[in-house]
Amino acid sequence: MAALDLFGRRWNLRIVWELRHGPVGFRALRQRCDNMSSSVLRQRLTELLDAQLVAQQPDTTYTLTDLGRGVYQALRPLARWSDAWASALSEDDKD
Repeated sequence: MAALDLFGRRWNLRIVWELRHGPVGFRALRQRCDNMSSSVLRQRLTELLDAQLVAQQPDTTYTLTDLGRGVYQALRPLARWSDAWASALSEDDKD
């Protein structure tokens, strides 16, 4: 259950999600993650680098590896479900 340990840690899935469209620099990634502290972002990136889900490019941006893109692909059905759920909640609020 190493995956649950890794993804149960706050921000790790969010970082994978934010890297889904391509390389992102540290500052931009920090902004996309609601300005989390730099030390926490560094720690989480280290965990994801060690797990080989994220790679650091020569220009110092971060990108998903093939393994990381696999995690993103696994998240896509959950994202679709989440959109439908949010829509249903919105419909309930109108009633």
